[in-house]
Amino acid sequence: MGDVREEWSVAEVVIAGSAAEAGDLVAAEIERRVRTRPDTVLGLATGSTPLPVYEALRRRLVGVDVSQVRGFALDEYVGIDPDHPESYRSVIRREVIEPLGFDPARIRTPDGALERAEHAGEEYERAIADAGGVDLQILGIGTSGHIGFNEPGSSFASRTRVKTLVEQTRRDNARFFDSVDEVPVHCITQGLGTILQARHLVLLAFGAGKAAAVAAAVEGPVTASLPASAIQLHPHVTVVLDEPAASRLADADYYRYAFAHKPHWQGV
Repeated sequence: MGDVREEWSVAEVVIAGSAAEAGDLVAAEIERRVRTRPDTVLGLATGSTPLPVYEALRRRLVGVDVSQVRGFALDEYVGIDPDHPESYRSVIRREVIEPLGFDPARIRTPDGALERAEHAGEEYERAIADAGGVDLQILGIGTSGHIGFNEPGSSFASRTRVKTLVEQTRRDNARFFDSVDEVPVHCITQGLGTILQARHLVLLAFGAGKAAAVAAAVEGPVTASLPASAIQLHPHVTVVLDEPAASRLADADYYRYAFAHKPHWQGV
């Protein structure tokens, strides 16, 4: 019959005491999934937000067979050398594959090569489908409300494709480069429609700078002007925050009460 928890449609907000606590909570769910299903398919986000999850997994996956785990990165820059330290292929290798002991051949990022960009989205979609789809997708949220590199105005039906990055996103990502001028203008990203096909979405946000975007995504209207609001359309989404990121939620007290009293077997 499978895992009874998958029979439930769960949408919840979890407010943790710290980013480290939030990371361990999500890592515990990933550990459970890998132990239950060794060929679990993970959707992998990059940037600073998911780092507490990956750090907690280093402890939790010790002694666990991860040789069959598969993974798909959300996005990649277009035209960047794949061996550049800030290409997402390099970031995923450095922060996920090597420290967690995953098989590099089973972890994919979109192909950002200029000469192949036209068809790279279709190829990535086929690869995800051939893997059976994503079981748990890790997401961050940008200050503009983007998830992946789906900027405001992205269609909720969009698939993996090349997108132009808005200046705010390029400025946000400039901290990883020597200057904003080095941040690529284009990217290839899973679309909102692609993301919504994952069986479980876990959106993480930390810090007061994300509070407005989080509140709009969770409690505001569903609108293409705020791509992260698409999570409201998903049957199983968990939003995991620290207190500063939750500071503008109108129903924060309800979320705390609901999580404190939920059946323990539901997990996250």
